[in-house]
Amino acid sequence: MTNEDGSGQLTHLDERGRARMVDIATKEKSSRVAVAQAIVRMRSETLQLINSDSAPKGDVLAVARIAGIQAAKKVPQLIPLCHQVALTACKVDFESTEDATGIRVTARAEALDRTGVEMEALTAASVAALTIYDMLKAKERGMVIDGLHLVAKTGGARGDYRAE
Repeated sequence: MTNEDGSGQLTHLDERGRARMVDIATKEKSSRVAVAQAIVRMRSETLQLINSDSAPKGDVLAVARIAGIQAAKKVPQLIPLCHQVALTACKVDFESTEDATGIRVTARAEALDRTGVEMEALTAASVAALTIYDMLKAKERGMVIDGLHLVAKTGGARGDYRAE
């Protein structure tokens, strides 16, 4: 497997095997986009609280959207060795799953920078999902956050990626 620097070496380790932040100073800035998803599985009664905007803690999806966007902006503080990326956009959307067993969270992060925004999209999706759980846990503690994954990414030396 080739890493971001084009070699087969692990880029987050120095020659002595110690963790380090990758030097991206010589990389060209380019448009970067990443999309991530997660699903919050719940009972139909709990999903109805969201759909009818009658959850005891208020507008679940509005709060989860803000939480996801804020989380994307905090990635370097949360994930060791991540670079600070100047996000140009971050969007978090929600839809009921086809089988009506939960909410699909989709996060999209964009930047014009030297490194990708996959971690920003993944973090936004996961924190938005966690916020949904937090706002509804009084009604259902058995919710499950499932399937967090990178859906797609564009830009960078390794090109585009799309999950199968």
